[in-house]
Amino acid sequence: MTIIQKNELITQVTQLLDKLIDVDAENPTLTAVPFTDKPLEMLTVKECAALVEGLSEHTVRQLCAQDKIAHVRAGAGRNGKILVSKVSLLKYLGIAS
Repeated sequence: MTIIQKNELITQVTQLLDKLIDVDAENPTLTAVPFTDKPLEMLTVKECAALVEGLSEHTVRQLCAQDKIAHVRAGAGRNGKILVSKVSLLKYLGIAS
């Protein structure tokens, strides 16, 4: 893994953490968003397509490319996996979990 790839991964993880942590602009102390009892569940592209009837793997990849759903790329190149937040996917599609 190159330095550039590591920095991209760190940036993606930081963006996900920023979504989970609410920062007040006037008071820079961090305030944690209430944590639910459910752990964060990440799905592969194939698992996302299997979860929702009529949703293709291509569509999931396109949603990730357009940053419409929360995702993280684990690895690089052809062998890298895209991990998608299940909550983010279902929320985007308007399906209650």
